[in-house]
Amino acid sequence: MRWSKLLTMAAIILVIAALGITAAVPLPIFKDVTWLPWGKDIILGLDLQGGVHVVLEAKDTPNAEVNDESMKRAQAVLERRINETGVAEPVIQRQGDRRIIVELAGIDDPEKAVIDLIQPAYLEFKNELGQTIITGADLKDALEARDPNTGQVEVDLTFTSEGTRKFAQATMANVDKPIGIYLDEQLLQNPVVSEPITNGQARITGYENLEEAHTIAILLRSGALPVQLDVMEKRTVGPQLGKDSLDRSINAGIVGIVAILVFMLVYYRIPGLIADLALIFYALVVLAIFIGIHATMTLPGIAGFLLSLGIAVDANVIIFERIKEELRTGKSIRSAIDSGFKRGFVAVFDANVTTLIGAAVLYFFGTSLIRGFAVTLSIGILVSMFTAITMTRWMLHLAAASNSVKDPRYYGA
Repeated sequence: MRWSKLLTMAAIILVIAALGITAAVPLPIFKDVTWLPWGKDIILGLDLQGGVHVVLEAKDTPNAEVNDESMKRAQAVLERRINETGVAEPVIQRQGDRRIIVELAGIDDPEKAVIDLIQPAYLEFKNELGQTIITGADLKDALEARDPNTGQVEVDLTFTSEGTRKFAQATMANVDKPIGIYLDEQLLQNPVVSEPITNGQARITGYENLEEAHTIAILLRSGALPVQLDVMEKRTVGPQLGKDSLDRSINAGIVGIVAILVFMLVYYRIPGLIADLALIFYALVVLAIFIGIHATMTLPGIAGFLLSLGIAVDANVIIFERIKEELRTGKSIRSAIDSGFKRGFVAVFDANVTTLIGAAVLYFFGTSLIRGFAVTLSIGILVSMFTAITMTRWMLHLAAASNSVKDPRYYGA
């Protein structure tokens, strides 16, 4: 092999090996090497880091009837509440006419999370006669804060333009009279109006800490639930169970990948070594894509990735077998590589396209976990086609330029 080709191959091997090591080292703990691209947090699903799975069912009440419109509004309110808490990649989906499934990963206090989730959060301002003068429907924003003078924790309310008008009229009509603030029909406070409030702002005090005020502010910002939601099923996945699942998945993946790398090297020799390098590069690219798109990794998602790895190996096997057939006919190594890729491409392309069609069907008609499997499988297939057809072929041509590996036996023939 000419020195330039030798140096190129050596550089490729060193770079891919270094990237492979840096990716593998922080993988089980995900946060130890934060200065590397692979050290960034990988979003884990409910089955890998623990959390809570809740099935909520809407109930008819004298004030609200369950229908498709109210269920859509309830789902939207739940989404706003969960998004405000910062939970990564929650699952919120309808099941039938009256049920909503919610999955929250990485929740420290599942009981409190469920209680906050189903709280109606219906805000009312009432005069001393018990008449409602303004509701949370007229609320524009709600933020937790601390009074700069007294230091007491409060929730600052800002009304819409229509709410500002209503609140101004109500305070004008109730000077020196109390206006009660109620949340879900429970009196929070009953301040006396000293003067008309025309700036469209109010505040709720009496909270012990900012965390409690923050929870109430989230509920008020997200709006009241249009229907009553009851918990029909609640299943908690502990962090330890998720960690065990993750460790087993990583161990299974490592064993499978090592077995594949050894088999390819022993059976196909020089092409096998090149395929191993291409597979490591493939795994790094797929991992980088997952991090880049903030994909949530679940057990089905990991299964999809490992399946796509097997498909990537299969593409190399098909092409290498074609190359061996061409070498047996007496062709040169370079000609055999070109013919082998040309003959093998059709079979590889057809197999990958049919698998992508199956993944598309799973994505559009499956549940969230099945969709995760379909997404990781599709990404893996697309990347494997690129690495098998471009990178593997390029490195094989580099090897073919060597004078020391001209013997067909080095290529498994």
